Amino acid sequence: MSNYHIEEKPEVSHIEAGDEHLKQEAHHHTENEVRHGDRALKYVGEERVELTEEDNVRIRRKTDKRILSILMWVYFLQIFDKTLLGYANNLGMSSTVGLHGNEYSLLSMINAIVQLAWQPFSSYLLVKVPARHLMTGMVFCWGVSQACMAGAHTFRGLLACRALLGLFEAGCLPLFSLLTVQWYRRSEQPVRVAAWYSTNGMATIVAAILSFGLGHVKSPHIHNWQLVFIISGIITVLTAPLIWYTIDSDVASARFFDEDEKAKAIERLRANNTGTGTNEFKWRQILELFIDPKTYLWLALTLCNNVGAAVTTYFGPTLIGSFGFSKNISSLLNMPFGFLQIIAILVGCYAATKFRLKSAMLASFIIVVVIGLILLYVENTRGHLRIAVALTGYYFLAFLFGCNPMVVAWIAGNTAGQTKKAAIMSIFNAASAVGNIVGPAIFTDKDKPHYIPGLKATLGIFCAMFACVGIQVVLLFFFNKQRQNQRVANGKPRFIKDTSMESKYQAYGSEEHNNNLGQNALLDLTDFKNDEFVYVY
Repeated sequence: MSNYHIEEKPEVSHIEAGDEHLKQEAHHHTENEVRHGDRALKYVGEERVELTEEDNVRIRRKTDKRILSILMWVYFLQIFDKTLLGYANNLGMSSTVGLHGNEYSLLSMINAIVQLAWQPFSSYLLVKVPARHLMTGMVFCWGVSQACMAGAHTFRGLLACRALLGLFEAGCLPLFSLLTVQWYRRSEQPVRVAAWYSTNGMATIVAAILSFGLGHVKSPHIHNWQLVFIISGIITVLTAPLIWYTIDSDVASARFFDEDEKAKAIERLRANNTGTGTNEFKWRQILELFIDPKTYLWLALTLCNNVGAAVTTYFGPTLIGSFGFSKNISSLLNMPFGFLQIIAILVGCYAATKFRLKSAMLASFIIVVVIGLILLYVENTRGHLRIAVALTGYYFLAFLFGCNPMVVAWIAGNTAGQTKKAAIMSIFNAASAVGNIVGPAIFTDKDKPHYIPGLKATLGIFCAMFACVGIQVVLLFFFNKQRQNQRVANGKPRFIKDTSMESKYQAYGSEEHNNNLGQNALLDLTDFKNDEFVYVY
Protein backbone atom coordinates (compact mmCIF):
# COMPACT_ATOMS: atom_id res chain seq x y z
CA MET A 1 0.00 0.00 0.00
CA SER A 2 1.36 3.44 -0.92
CA ASN A 3 2.08 6.04 1.70
CA TYR A 4 -0.87 8.20 0.67
CA HIS A 5 -3.70 5.65 0.83
CA ILE A 6 -5.00 5.63 4.39
CA GLU A 7 -7.73 3.00 3.96
CA GLU A 8 -8.43 0.06 1.71
CA LYS A 9 -10.85 1.25 -0.95
CA PRO A 10 -14.34 -0.25 -0.81
CA GLU A 11 -15.67 -2.20 -3.74
CA VAL A 12 -17.65 -0.38 -6.41
CA SER A 13 -21.32 -1.24 -6.12
CA HIS A 14 -24.87 -0.21 -7.02
CA ILE A 15 -24.23 0.60 -10.70
CA GLU A 16 -27.32 2.17 -12.18
CA ALA A 17 -28.54 1.58 -15.70
CA GLY A 18 -26.92 3.93 -18.16
CA ASP A 19 -23.90 4.58 -15.92
CA GLU A 20 -21.74 1.67 -17.08
CA HIS A 21 -19.45 4.09 -18.95
CA LEU A 22 -18.23 5.34 -15.58
CA LYS A 23 -16.51 2.00 -15.03
CA GLN A 24 -14.10 2.71 -17.84
CA GLU A 25 -10.46 3.13 -16.99
CA ALA A 26 -10.17 5.98 -14.55
CA HIS A 27 -7.89 8.95 -14.80
CA HIS A 28 -4.72 8.21 -12.85
CA HIS A 29 -3.88 10.86 -10.24
CA THR A 30 -0.22 11.51 -9.64
CA GLU A 31 1.24 11.06 -6.17
CA ASN A 32 1.67 14.85 -5.99
CA GLU A 33 -2.05 15.39 -6.74
CA VAL A 34 -3.01 12.94 -4.02
CA ARG A 35 -0.62 14.53 -1.51
CA HIS A 36 -2.03 18.03 -2.10
CA GLY A 37 -5.65 16.99 -2.67
CA ASP A 38 -8.54 16.41 -0.27
CA ARG A 39 -8.32 13.83 2.48
CA ALA A 40 -11.21 12.09 0.73
CA LEU A 41 -8.99 11.48 -2.33
CA LYS A 42 -6.58 9.53 -0.14
CA TYR A 43 -9.52 7.42 0.95
CA VAL A 44 -11.28 6.58 -2.33
CA GLY A 45 -8.26 6.83 -4.64
CA GLU A 46 -9.15 6.73 -8.34
CA GLU A 47 -12.37 4.74 -8.10
CA ARG A 48 -15.77 6.15 -9.04
CA VAL A 49 -18.19 4.68 -6.55
CA GLU A 50 -21.79 4.26 -7.68
CA LEU A 51 -24.79 4.85 -5.45
CA THR A 52 -28.56 4.90 -5.78
CA GLU A 53 -30.99 7.61 -4.72
CA GLU A 54 -31.86 5.40 -1.72
CA ASP A 55 -28.19 5.45 -0.70
CA ASN A 56 -28.12 9.21 -1.14
CA VAL A 57 -31.19 9.74 1.07
CA ARG A 58 -29.89 7.38 3.78
CA ILE A 59 -26.51 9.11 3.92
CA ARG A 60 -28.10 12.57 3.99
CA ARG A 61 -30.39 11.60 6.87
CA LYS A 62 -27.53 10.18 8.92
CA THR A 63 -25.55 13.35 8.26
CA ASP A 64 -28.47 15.52 9.36
CA LYS A 65 -28.82 13.54 12.58
CA ARG A 66 -25.16 13.77 13.60
CA ILE A 67 -23.83 16.96 11.98
CA LEU A 68 -26.76 19.30 11.34
CA SER A 69 -28.30 18.83 14.80
CA ILE A 70 -25.05 19.93 16.48
CA LEU A 71 -24.63 22.88 14.12
CA MET A 72 -28.15 24.06 14.95
CA TRP A 73 -27.67 23.79 18.72
CA VAL A 74 -24.24 25.42 18.83
CA TYR A 75 -25.24 28.27 16.51
CA PHE A 76 -28.29 28.85 18.71
CA LEU A 77 -25.98 29.16 21.71
CA GLN A 78 -23.69 31.59 19.93
CA ILE A 79 -26.53 33.94 18.99
CA PHE A 80 -28.23 33.44 22.36
CA ASP A 81 -25.08 34.37 24.29
CA LYS A 82 -24.41 37.36 22.05
CA THR A 83 -27.99 38.65 22.13
CA LEU A 84 -28.27 38.55 25.92
CA LEU A 85 -26.19 41.71 26.30
CA GLY A 86 -29.11 43.85 25.13
CA TYR A 87 -31.53 42.11 27.49
CA ALA A 88 -29.07 42.31 30.42
CA ASN A 89 -28.85 46.04 29.81
CA ASN A 90 -32.63 46.23 29.79
CA LEU A 91 -32.57 44.54 33.22
CA GLY A 92 -30.33 47.22 34.72
CA MET A 93 -26.74 46.24 33.91
CA SER A 94 -25.71 49.79 32.95
CA SER A 95 -27.07 51.35 36.13
CA THR A 96 -25.62 48.64 38.39
CA VAL A 97 -22.12 48.77 36.92
CA GLY A 98 -22.24 52.52 36.39
CA LEU A 99 -21.90 52.70 32.61
CA HIS A 100 -22.16 56.18 31.15
CA GLY A 101 -21.78 57.94 27.80
CA ASN A 102 -21.09 55.51 24.97
CA GLU A 103 -19.65 52.76 27.19
CA TYR A 104 -22.58 50.43 26.47
CA SER A 105 -22.10 51.01 22.74
CA LEU A 106 -18.44 50.07 23.15
CA LEU A 107 -19.45 46.89 24.98
CA SER A 108 -21.69 46.08 22.03
CA MET A 109 -18.88 46.71 19.57
CA ILE A 110 -15.88 45.08 21.31
CA ASN A 111 -17.08 41.59 20.42
CA ALA A 112 -17.04 42.53 16.74
CA ILE A 113 -13.74 44.45 16.99
CA VAL A 114 -11.95 41.40 18.40
CA GLN A 115 -13.55 39.13 15.79
CA LEU A 116 -12.38 41.47 13.04
CA ALA A 117 -8.79 41.45 14.33
CA TRP A 118 -8.77 37.66 14.76
CA GLN A 119 -10.06 36.68 11.29
CA PRO A 120 -6.62 36.22 9.60
CA PHE A 121 -5.66 33.74 12.33
CA SER A 122 -9.11 32.19 12.23
CA SER A 123 -8.85 31.33 8.52
CA TYR A 124 -5.53 29.56 9.18
CA LEU A 125 -6.95 27.57 12.12
CA LEU A 126 -10.02 26.58 10.10
CA VAL A 127 -7.75 24.76 7.65
CA LYS A 128 -5.08 23.41 9.98
CA VAL A 129 -7.13 22.27 13.02
CA PRO A 130 -9.70 19.44 12.64
CA ALA A 131 -13.24 20.75 13.07
CA ARG A 132 -14.04 18.39 15.95
CA HIS A 133 -11.17 19.78 18.05
CA LEU A 134 -11.70 23.39 17.04
CA MET A 135 -15.43 23.53 17.75
CA THR A 136 -15.14 21.82 21.13
CA GLY A 137 -12.45 24.24 22.31
CA MET A 138 -14.24 27.33 21.03
CA VAL A 139 -17.55 26.48 22.70
CA PHE A 140 -16.00 25.67 26.07
CA CYS A 141 -13.97 28.89 26.16
CA TRP A 142 -16.78 31.22 25.10
CA GLY A 143 -19.08 29.59 27.67
CA VAL A 144 -16.57 30.38 30.42
CA SER A 145 -16.27 33.97 29.13
CA GLN A 146 -20.04 34.39 29.13
CA ALA A 147 -20.39 33.13 32.71
CA CYS A 148 -17.61 35.48 33.85
CA MET A 149 -19.68 38.47 32.67
CA ALA A 150 -21.78 37.98 35.81
CA GLY A 151 -18.74 38.50 38.03
CA ALA A 152 -17.65 41.76 36.39
CA HIS A 153 -18.38 44.84 38.50
CA THR A 154 -16.68 47.50 36.37
CA PHE A 155 -16.77 48.63 32.76
CA ARG A 156 -13.25 47.25 32.22
CA GLY A 157 -14.24 43.85 33.60
CA LEU A 158 -17.27 43.64 31.32
CA LEU A 159 -15.16 44.80 28.38
CA ALA A 160 -12.51 42.10 28.98
CA CYS A 161 -15.10 39.29 29.22
CA ARG A 162 -16.94 40.54 26.16
CA ALA A 163 -13.68 40.71 24.19
CA LEU A 164 -12.84 37.10 25.08
CA LEU A 165 -16.34 36.06 24.07
CA GLY A 166 -15.76 37.64 20.65
CA LEU A 167 -12.38 35.94 20.30
CA PHE A 168 -13.70 32.43 20.91
CA GLU A 169 -16.82 32.95 18.78
CA ALA A 170 -14.79 34.32 15.86
CA GLY A 171 -14.50 31.03 13.98
CA CYS A 172 -18.06 29.85 14.53
CA LEU A 173 -19.83 30.99 11.38
CA PRO A 174 -16.88 30.31 9.00
CA LEU A 175 -16.48 26.83 10.50
CA PHE A 176 -20.18 26.05 10.18
CA SER A 177 -20.17 27.23 6.56
CA LEU A 178 -17.19 25.01 5.75
CA LEU A 179 -18.80 22.00 7.42
CA THR A 180 -22.01 22.55 5.45
CA VAL A 181 -20.06 22.59 2.18
CA GLN A 182 -18.01 19.52 3.15
CA TRP A 183 -21.00 17.35 4.11
CA TYR A 184 -23.77 18.37 1.71
CA ARG A 185 -24.48 18.65 -2.03
CA ARG A 186 -24.95 22.18 -3.36
CA SER A 187 -28.72 21.66 -3.76
CA GLU A 188 -28.93 20.73 -0.07
CA GLN A 189 -26.78 23.54 1.30
CA PRO A 190 -29.21 26.51 1.38
CA VAL A 191 -31.77 24.63 3.48
CA ARG A 192 -29.04 23.33 5.83
CA VAL A 193 -27.58 26.81 6.23
CA ALA A 194 -31.12 28.04 6.90
CA ALA A 195 -31.61 25.29 9.50
CA TRP A 196 -28.69 26.36 11.68
CA TYR A 197 -28.92 30.07 10.89
CA SER A 198 -32.67 30.17 11.67
CA THR A 199 -31.83 29.44 15.30
CA ASN A 200 -31.00 33.16 15.25
CA GLY A 201 -34.72 33.79 15.61
CA MET A 202 -35.21 31.05 18.17
CA ALA A 203 -32.37 32.55 20.23
CA THR A 204 -34.16 35.91 20.14
CA ILE A 205 -37.39 34.29 21.36
CA VAL A 206 -35.71 32.30 24.15
CA ALA A 207 -33.63 35.32 25.20
CA ALA A 208 -36.80 37.41 25.43
CA ILE A 209 -38.57 34.74 27.52
CA LEU A 210 -35.54 34.30 29.80
CA SER A 211 -35.20 38.05 30.21
CA PHE A 212 -38.90 38.41 31.00
CA GLY A 213 -38.78 35.56 33.54
CA LEU A 214 -35.60 36.65 35.29
CA GLY A 215 -36.87 40.22 35.35
CA HIS A 216 -39.34 39.11 38.02
CA VAL A 217 -36.75 37.43 40.25
CA LYS A 218 -36.19 39.27 43.51
CA SER A 219 -32.88 38.60 45.26
CA PRO A 220 -30.83 40.70 47.67
CA HIS A 221 -27.62 38.88 46.67
CA ILE A 222 -27.63 38.78 42.87
CA HIS A 223 -28.92 41.05 40.14
CA ASN A 224 -31.29 39.85 37.42
CA TRP A 225 -28.80 40.60 34.66
CA GLN A 226 -26.13 38.50 36.40
CA LEU A 227 -28.44 35.48 36.42
CA VAL A 228 -28.83 35.86 32.64
CA PHE A 229 -25.07 35.46 32.09
CA ILE A 230 -24.62 32.66 34.65
CA ILE A 231 -27.37 30.46 33.20
CA SER A 232 -26.33 30.92 29.57
CA GLY A 233 -22.64 30.39 30.37
CA ILE A 234 -23.22 27.10 32.21
CA ILE A 235 -25.37 25.71 29.40
CA THR A 236 -22.68 26.57 26.84
CA VAL A 237 -19.85 25.01 28.86
CA LEU A 238 -21.81 21.76 29.27
CA THR A 239 -22.29 21.61 25.49
CA ALA A 240 -18.54 21.19 24.79
CA PRO A 241 -18.28 17.46 25.71
CA LEU A 242 -21.45 16.78 23.69
CA ILE A 243 -19.74 18.24 20.61
CA TRP A 244 -16.64 16.10 21.14
CA TYR A 245 -18.76 12.96 21.37
CA THR A 246 -21.00 13.73 18.38
CA ILE A 247 -19.23 15.71 15.64
CA ASP A 248 -16.70 14.48 13.07
CA SER A 249 -14.30 16.66 11.09
CA ASP A 250 -15.06 15.31 7.60
CA VAL A 251 -16.63 12.44 5.68
CA ALA A 252 -13.43 10.36 5.52
CA SER A 253 -13.17 10.33 9.34
CA ALA A 254 -16.91 9.94 10.08
CA ARG A 255 -17.47 7.42 12.87
CA PHE A 256 -21.19 7.05 12.05
CA PHE A 257 -20.54 5.75 8.51
CA ASP A 258 -19.30 2.27 7.66
CA GLU A 259 -16.58 1.91 5.02
CA ASP A 260 -19.02 1.52 2.13
CA GLU A 261 -21.04 4.55 3.24
CA LYS A 262 -17.93 6.70 3.53
CA ALA A 263 -17.02 6.05 -0.10
CA LYS A 264 -20.58 6.74 -1.23
CA ALA A 265 -20.82 9.90 0.89
CA ILE A 266 -17.66 11.19 -0.82
CA GLU A 267 -18.94 10.26 -4.28
CA ARG A 268 -22.24 12.09 -3.82
CA LEU A 269 -20.29 15.30 -3.20
CA ARG A 270 -18.17 15.00 -6.34
CA ALA A 271 -20.45 17.16 -8.51
CA ASN A 272 -20.04 20.09 -6.08
CA ASN A 273 -16.49 20.66 -7.32
CA THR A 274 -15.90 22.61 -4.09
CA GLY A 275 -13.86 19.99 -2.22
CA THR A 276 -14.43 17.88 0.90
CA GLY A 277 -11.62 19.10 3.16
CA THR A 278 -7.84 19.13 3.62
CA ASN A 279 -5.47 20.38 6.33
CA GLU A 280 -2.97 21.94 3.89
CA PHE A 281 -2.97 25.75 3.93
CA LYS A 282 -2.19 27.05 0.42
CA TRP A 283 -1.00 30.64 0.10
CA ARG A 284 -1.63 30.68 -3.66
CA GLN A 285 -5.34 30.33 -2.92
CA ILE A 286 -5.15 33.37 -0.65
CA LEU A 287 -3.58 35.36 -3.51
CA GLU A 288 -6.33 34.24 -5.86
CA LEU A 289 -8.95 35.31 -3.32
CA PHE A 290 -7.68 38.90 -3.36
CA ILE A 291 -7.57 39.16 -7.15
CA ASP A 292 -11.06 37.65 -7.44
CA PRO A 293 -13.58 40.52 -7.90
CA LYS A 294 -16.34 38.36 -6.40
CA THR A 295 -14.59 38.70 -3.05
CA TYR A 296 -15.25 42.43 -2.81
CA LEU A 297 -18.91 42.09 -3.74
CA TRP A 298 -19.38 39.34 -1.13
CA LEU A 299 -17.74 41.68 1.35
CA ALA A 300 -20.04 44.57 0.38
CA LEU A 301 -23.20 42.41 0.61
CA THR A 302 -22.22 41.12 4.04
CA LEU A 303 -21.18 44.51 5.38
CA CYS A 304 -24.41 46.20 4.29
CA ASN A 305 -26.65 43.51 5.73
CA ASN A 306 -24.92 43.27 9.08
CA VAL A 307 -25.14 47.00 9.77
CA GLY A 308 -28.89 46.41 9.99
CA ALA A 309 -28.48 43.17 11.93
CA ALA A 310 -26.41 44.95 14.59
CA VAL A 311 -29.10 47.59 14.97
CA THR A 312 -31.82 45.03 15.72
CA THR A 313 -29.58 42.87 17.96
CA TYR A 314 -28.31 45.59 20.26
CA PHE A 315 -30.93 48.32 20.04
CA GLY A 316 -34.09 46.33 19.24
CA PRO A 317 -35.47 46.26 22.81
CA THR A 318 -34.37 49.88 23.33
CA LEU A 319 -36.04 50.98 20.08
CA ILE A 320 -39.31 49.29 21.06
CA GLY A 321 -38.98 50.90 24.49
CA SER A 322 -38.90 54.29 22.80
CA PHE A 323 -42.48 53.59 21.66
CA GLY A 324 -43.53 53.99 25.30
CA PHE A 325 -43.58 50.41 26.61
CA SER A 326 -42.12 49.12 29.91
CA LYS A 327 -38.89 47.09 29.89
CA ASN A 328 -40.73 43.78 30.39
CA ILE A 329 -43.29 44.48 27.65
CA SER A 330 -40.46 45.60 25.35
CA SER A 331 -38.83 42.18 25.82
CA LEU A 332 -42.09 40.38 25.00
CA LEU A 333 -42.74 42.52 21.92
CA ASN A 334 -39.40 41.34 20.54
CA MET A 335 -40.70 37.73 20.42
CA PRO A 336 -42.71 38.19 17.17
CA PHE A 337 -39.52 39.65 15.67
CA GLY A 338 -37.69 36.41 16.48
CA PHE A 339 -40.51 34.34 15.01
CA LEU A 340 -40.41 36.38 11.79
CA GLN A 341 -36.64 35.82 11.60
CA ILE A 342 -37.20 32.06 11.56
CA ILE A 343 -39.93 32.31 8.91
CA ALA A 344 -37.84 34.63 6.71
CA ILE A 345 -34.76 32.41 6.88
CA LEU A 346 -36.58 29.11 6.20
CA VAL A 347 -38.90 30.44 3.49
CA GLY A 348 -36.12 32.39 1.77
CA CYS A 349 -33.65 29.53 1.62
CA TYR A 350 -36.33 27.00 0.62
CA ALA A 351 -37.47 29.25 -2.24
CA ALA A 352 -33.85 29.86 -3.29
CA THR A 353 -33.34 26.09 -3.45
CA LYS A 354 -36.64 25.41 -5.20
CA PHE A 355 -36.13 28.01 -7.93
CA ARG A 356 -32.28 27.84 -7.91
CA LEU A 357 -32.03 31.63 -7.79
CA LYS A 358 -30.51 32.87 -4.54
CA SER A 359 -29.99 36.33 -6.03
CA ALA A 360 -33.69 36.86 -6.78
CA MET A 361 -34.79 35.87 -3.26
CA LEU A 362 -32.04 37.99 -1.73
CA ALA A 363 -33.18 41.05 -3.72
CA SER A 364 -36.80 40.43 -2.67
CA PHE A 365 -35.90 40.38 1.01
CA ILE A 366 -33.86 43.57 0.70
CA ILE A 367 -36.92 45.32 -0.71
CA VAL A 368 -38.99 44.25 2.34
CA VAL A 369 -36.28 45.60 4.68
CA VAL A 370 -36.19 48.91 2.79
CA ILE A 371 -39.97 49.23 3.19
CA GLY A 372 -39.61 48.59 6.93
CA LEU A 373 -36.93 51.25 7.28
CA ILE A 374 -39.06 53.75 5.36
CA LEU A 375 -41.99 53.09 7.73
CA LEU A 376 -39.78 53.56 10.79
CA TYR A 377 -38.24 56.73 9.40
CA VAL A 378 -41.57 58.28 8.43
CA GLU A 379 -43.29 57.38 11.71
CA ASN A 380 -40.43 58.63 13.87
CA THR A 381 -40.34 61.97 12.07
CA ARG A 382 -44.08 62.56 12.49
CA GLY A 383 -45.39 64.68 15.30
CA HIS A 384 -47.64 61.84 16.46
CA LEU A 385 -46.20 58.30 16.43
CA ARG A 386 -48.56 55.55 15.24
CA ILE A 387 -47.41 52.56 17.29
CA ALA A 388 -48.91 49.88 15.03
CA VAL A 389 -47.23 51.27 11.89
CA ALA A 390 -43.89 51.73 13.67
CA LEU A 391 -43.99 48.17 15.03
CA THR A 392 -44.82 46.85 11.56
CA GLY A 393 -41.80 48.67 10.16
CA TYR A 394 -39.60 47.22 12.90
CA TYR A 395 -40.89 43.69 12.32
CA PHE A 396 -40.16 44.04 8.59
CA LEU A 397 -36.49 44.37 9.54
CA ALA A 398 -36.62 40.69 10.58
CA PHE A 399 -36.33 39.83 6.88
CA LEU A 400 -32.73 41.04 6.86
CA PHE A 401 -31.91 37.90 8.85
CA GLY A 402 -33.10 35.91 5.85
CA CYS A 403 -30.43 37.63 3.74
CA ASN A 404 -27.34 36.42 5.61
CA PRO A 405 -27.93 32.66 5.15
CA MET A 406 -28.63 33.21 1.47
CA VAL A 407 -25.38 35.16 1.13
CA VAL A 408 -23.54 32.37 3.01
CA ALA A 409 -25.03 29.68 0.75
CA TRP A 410 -24.33 31.82 -2.34
CA ILE A 411 -20.69 32.28 -1.33
CA ALA A 412 -20.25 28.60 -0.43
CA GLY A 413 -21.73 27.43 -3.71
CA ASN A 414 -19.47 29.71 -5.75
CA THR A 415 -16.11 29.14 -4.04
CA ALA A 416 -13.78 26.13 -4.29
CA GLY A 417 -10.44 25.27 -2.67
CA GLN A 418 -10.20 24.61 1.08
CA THR A 419 -7.97 27.57 1.90
CA LYS A 420 -9.94 29.92 -0.35
CA LYS A 421 -13.21 28.78 1.24
CA ALA A 422 -11.86 29.25 4.76
CA ALA A 423 -10.50 32.68 3.87
CA ILE A 424 -13.66 33.92 2.14
CA MET A 425 -15.82 32.80 5.06
CA SER A 426 -13.40 34.56 7.42
CA ILE A 427 -13.80 37.68 5.27
CA PHE A 428 -17.57 37.20 5.54
CA ASN A 429 -17.21 37.10 9.31
CA ALA A 430 -14.90 40.13 9.24
CA ALA A 431 -17.45 42.06 7.19
CA SER A 432 -20.14 40.95 9.66
CA ALA A 433 -17.94 42.26 12.47
CA VAL A 434 -17.48 45.61 10.72
CA GLY A 435 -21.25 45.79 10.27
CA ASN A 436 -21.71 45.08 13.96
CA ILE A 437 -19.27 47.90 14.74
CA VAL A 438 -20.80 50.43 12.36
CA GLY A 439 -24.41 49.55 13.28
CA PRO A 440 -24.31 50.52 16.97
CA ALA A 441 -21.99 53.45 16.16
CA ILE A 442 -24.58 55.15 13.95
CA PHE A 443 -27.24 54.84 16.69
CA THR A 444 -25.77 57.15 19.34
CA ASP A 445 -27.20 58.39 22.65
CA LYS A 446 -27.63 61.94 21.40
CA ASP A 447 -30.18 60.70 18.82
CA LYS A 448 -32.49 59.11 21.40
CA PRO A 449 -35.29 58.19 21.46
CA HIS A 450 -36.07 57.89 17.73
CA TYR A 451 -32.57 57.54 16.18
CA ILE A 452 -33.54 59.40 12.99
CA PRO A 453 -29.97 59.82 11.55
CA GLY A 454 -29.27 56.12 12.12
CA LEU A 455 -32.47 55.03 10.36
CA LYS A 456 -31.70 57.33 7.43
CA ALA A 457 -28.14 55.97 7.06
CA THR A 458 -29.32 52.34 7.29
CA LEU A 459 -31.89 52.98 4.56
CA GLY A 460 -29.17 54.16 2.18
CA ILE A 461 -26.99 51.15 3.03
CA PHE A 462 -29.70 48.65 2.07
CA CYS A 463 -30.33 50.43 -1.22
CA ALA A 464 -26.61 50.00 -1.97
CA MET A 465 -26.87 46.30 -1.05
CA PHE A 466 -29.64 45.85 -3.63
CA ALA A 467 -27.34 47.25 -6.33
CA CYS A 468 -24.50 44.89 -5.29
CA VAL A 469 -26.72 41.84 -5.84
CA GLY A 470 -27.29 42.84 -9.47
CA ILE A 471 -23.60 43.48 -10.11
CA GLN A 472 -22.65 40.07 -8.66
CA VAL A 473 -25.12 38.25 -10.93
CA VAL A 474 -23.58 39.89 -14.00
CA LEU A 475 -20.08 38.97 -12.81
CA LEU A 476 -21.02 35.30 -12.24
CA PHE A 477 -22.50 35.15 -15.74
CA PHE A 478 -19.18 36.23 -17.28
CA PHE A 479 -17.23 33.79 -15.07
CA ASN A 480 -19.41 30.94 -16.33
CA LYS A 481 -18.53 31.98 -19.88
CA GLN A 482 -14.82 31.81 -18.96
CA ARG A 483 -15.17 28.28 -17.55
CA GLN A 484 -17.00 27.20 -20.70
CA ASN A 485 -14.13 28.45 -22.84
CA GLN A 486 -11.63 26.65 -20.58
CA ARG A 487 -13.50 23.35 -21.02
CA VAL A 488 -13.52 23.66 -24.79
CA ALA A 489 -9.77 24.40 -24.79
CA ASN A 490 -9.21 21.27 -22.64
CA GLY A 491 -11.27 18.99 -24.88
CA LYS A 492 -14.33 18.87 -22.62
CA PRO A 493 -17.95 19.76 -23.40
CA ARG A 494 -18.75 23.48 -23.38
CA PHE A 495 -21.95 22.83 -21.46
CA ILE A 496 -22.11 20.28 -18.63
CA LYS A 497 -25.04 19.41 -16.43
CA ASP A 498 -24.51 20.63 -12.88
CA THR A 499 -25.95 17.60 -11.10
CA SER A 500 -25.03 19.07 -7.71
CA MET A 501 -28.07 21.34 -8.07
CA GLU A 502 -30.52 18.50 -8.82
CA SER A 503 -33.02 17.63 -6.08
CA LYS A 504 -32.27 13.91 -6.55
CA TYR A 505 -28.82 12.41 -6.89
CA GLN A 506 -27.42 11.89 -10.39
CA ALA A 507 -23.94 10.56 -11.12
CA TYR A 508 -21.73 13.43 -12.23
CA GLY A 509 -20.84 13.19 -15.94
CA SER A 510 -23.45 10.51 -16.68
CA GLU A 511 -25.32 12.62 -19.26
CA GLU A 512 -22.16 13.81 -21.02
CA HIS A 513 -20.83 10.21 -21.18
CA ASN A 514 -17.39 11.64 -20.50
CA ASN A 515 -15.20 9.65 -18.13
CA ASN A 516 -12.87 12.64 -17.64
CA LEU A 517 -15.52 14.70 -15.86
CA GLY A 518 -15.28 14.66 -12.07
CA GLN A 519 -11.56 13.92 -11.81
CA ASN A 520 -10.85 17.45 -10.55
CA ALA A 521 -13.40 17.34 -7.75
CA LEU A 522 -11.12 16.07 -4.96
CA LEU A 523 -7.88 17.81 -5.98
CA ASP A 524 -8.52 20.92 -3.82
CA LEU A 525 -8.65 23.16 -6.89
CA THR A 526 -10.16 26.64 -6.70
CA ASP A 527 -13.14 27.70 -8.80
CA PHE A 528 -10.71 29.58 -11.09
CA LYS A 529 -8.48 26.54 -11.63
CA ASN A 530 -11.19 23.90 -12.07
CA ASP A 531 -12.57 24.13 -15.61
CA GLU A 532 -15.61 22.03 -14.60
CA PHE A 533 -16.80 24.54 -12.02
CA VAL A 534 -20.27 26.00 -12.67
CA TYR A 535 -21.23 29.21 -10.85
CA VAL A 536 -24.75 29.45 -9.45
CA TYR A 537 -26.96 32.52 -9.48
